[in-house]
Amino acid sequence: MPVECGRFRCVMAAGERPLNEVQFLTVAEVASVMRVSKMTVYRLVHSGHLPAIRVGRSFRVPEQAVHEYLRESYVGVETA
Repeated sequence: MPVECGRFRCVMAAGERPLNEVQFLTVAEVASVMRVSKMTVYRLVHSGHLPAIRVGRSFRVPEQAVHEYLRESYVGVETA
């Protein structure tokens, strides 16, 4: 659960690493890691599925959040 910071939603949830230890990725880097388009990353950020901070007119996404999103979204194939 994100911590509220004034009118902005902070990236860090209670108990996670301090922001100065977090590795941030650009939208293009996230798209490359996830092998999707930049528009898909923007949709994930705007829908709240992928946490991000805004830096000027661009977004930065914590690298760990990308890995967690992929891990939670993974659909395993069961063999019979």
